[in-house]
Amino acid sequence: MRAYGIFPSALLVSTALAIGQKPTVNFDGNGMELASSGSSVQIMCEQDDWPAVLRVCDDLAIDFGRVTGTNGSVTLLEHGSGPAMNASMIYNITGRYSFSMSSNGQEGGVIIAGTIGQSAIIDRLVRNGKIDVGAIEGTWEACISAVVETPMEGVAQAMVVAGSDRRGTIYGMYSVSEQIGVSPWYYFADSPPQKHDTIHATDTTVVQGSPSIKYRGFFLNDEAPALTGYIMAKFPPSPWGPGYNADFYHSVFELLLRLRANYLWPAQWNSMFNVDDPRSQPLADEYGVVMGTSHTEPMMRATKEWQVFGDGDWQYNTNNESIYPFFVEGAERAKPYEGVLTMGMRGEGDTALEAGDEVDVLESVVAAQTEILNELWGNVSVRNPDVVPQMWCLYKEVQGYYEAGMQVPDYITLLWTDDNWGNIRRLPLNSETDRIGGAGVYYHFDYKTWEQMHLAYERQARQIWIVNVGDLKPLELPISHFMDLAYDISLWHKNSVPRWLHMWAAREFGLDVAAQTAELMNNYSIAAGRRKYELIDPSTFSIIDYNEAERLLNEWETMHAAAKSIMDSLPAETHPSFFEMVYHPVTAGYVYYDIMISVAKNNLYAQQGRNSANALAEHVLAKFKQDNQLSHRYNTLLDGKWAHMMDQTHFGYVYWQQPMRRRCRACST
Repeated sequence: MRAYGIFPSALLVSTALAIGQKPTVNFDGNGMELASSGSSVQIMCEQDDWPAVLRVCDDLAIDFGRVTGTNGSVTLLEHGSGPAMNASMIYNITGRYSFSMSSNGQEGGVIIAGTIGQSAIIDRLVRNGKIDVGAIEGTWEACISAVVETPMEGVAQAMVVAGSDRRGTIYGMYSVSEQIGVSPWYYFADSPPQKHDTIHATDTTVVQGSPSIKYRGFFLNDEAPALTGYIMAKFPPSPWGPGYNADFYHSVFELLLRLRANYLWPAQWNSMFNVDDPRSQPLADEYGVVMGTSHTEPMMRATKEWQVFGDGDWQYNTNNESIYPFFVEGAERAKPYEGVLTMGMRGEGDTALEAGDEVDVLESVVAAQTEILNELWGNVSVRNPDVVPQMWCLYKEVQGYYEAGMQVPDYITLLWTDDNWGNIRRLPLNSETDRIGGAGVYYHFDYKTWEQMHLAYERQARQIWIVNVGDLKPLELPISHFMDLAYDISLWHKNSVPRWLHMWAAREFGLDVAAQTAELMNNYSIAAGRRKYELIDPSTFSIIDYNEAERLLNEWETMHAAAKSIMDSLPAETHPSFFEMVYHPVTAGYVYYDIMISVAKNNLYAQQGRNSANALAEHVLAKFKQDNQLSHRYNTLLDGKWAHMMDQTHFGYVYWQQPMRRRCRACST
């Protein structure tokens, strides 16, 4: 199969380079030594800095240990003057930090991290001219990294990471984690850390400006049976609620921040983020994650909440007496935290409103919601999207209402959507680009991601990018690509996908296999993107005309062989991550195509009276068994760490909802 783009050796990247980040560390002995296998980096931060920043200091200390074998230590500074304590911080899910003194060998280099205006030590470095934050001060989620001489008494030299706000500081620290060799997917895709004997801070100053897109995140959706099965197996009901609780979400929050994202629509169909576990929303805030709800869940209320607490029909024009206070409670609950409020409403179960004058109904809904927000925040604040961010998702029929004249206040972000085939249906017109609330995109993955998201950016849809990721796994690669585009789209031109894939493969599996893996996944994305799997049946590709089916099957067989060859060459500790992110999707796609094409050949041969139809029938049954074995292998990988994650059925589709069990189309004999 021919690849689009090239993967030459010139694309090789340093392992000290996070994707899309300017390098600030190296392994060549240049600059200040931060850590080694026998010395631990000291991470210093102001004890009055944001809890989210303090937590990431601990993550960074542990990440150094993952790479060198020696954990770093965290020193909390009291009012920027001196150490309050030297400790390894352990985050307790109840919302408190506990501290335990740690001994990690000799002390190594120093990293000072903090937020402008929140960290006394950072502010003093600015006043003393040690660091220049003029390019980032007062901006959104920006950071600066520099090596500074004598930043404080007793410290000869330090790497300083300063953020314009709490997430700016967080991204600066997680950039160091990624550069030293810890993938954002170390937990969710079991990516092994790269190992290095020593890590040095490069004597350079790097300024990372505000992200291209203000709110960047993903939506956990249609989460049963796979993700829900996993949750029920790994996070059983606890005193705080059922499986979708804070014990699960804390790892999702961390993943988002390591990906330099900031926004989440939580799972919705049979869970209630704010109700199931009262720890979840405060925990999101402590992590620094902006919460939202899906396009069909207004005023920060989960779908299930109406089923549990609602009274009467979910129809505003006939039941506003019950729905209005339901909206009030959602807004009141959300007010203390950073969030984006979904406005408007759809019908029950993610459907259109009942027939009638929908435009008038929706305008009255938003008028009522605005009245509620005014009562809580005040009229001026509600009209400021920096204070009370609001969005209205123009999903499916709602876009038609807008185009028919539905009035939307200009401080509400218009969230445009794709057509469920990866094509954004519409973007802002010239007359719509000066809206105070701006515009955004709700997207479903397709191999055209760069094209569509670049188009959205150029048409000023820059306020919100949210992507539907289903069960989260196994979409690690497209999620990473989407978030990197959203963070700094200027780095990725129209021919950048091969380069990005090479950097991704090098980060996850090492430079030795980066070129082959990048080419393989480029080809896979093209092959898998030709037609969604659930829309492929034995009649899709021609067995006769131009040898279409056989040619496609040969492409898949070649990709499968490449995946197996690469995995066999990797060290054992890399096999799980490669299996999850490369081998399984490629091999499962190959098996699926083989089954569909072989069934088509079997039916044709049976009609022609060939005895070989029987052999093809046996082949199909063997491949159906192989498909089941692949899912079982995934679900039992690493002693069942991802149990049930491949429970989603993928045979027997007749519409978008999955069938209850896998069914192999009958073969002729």
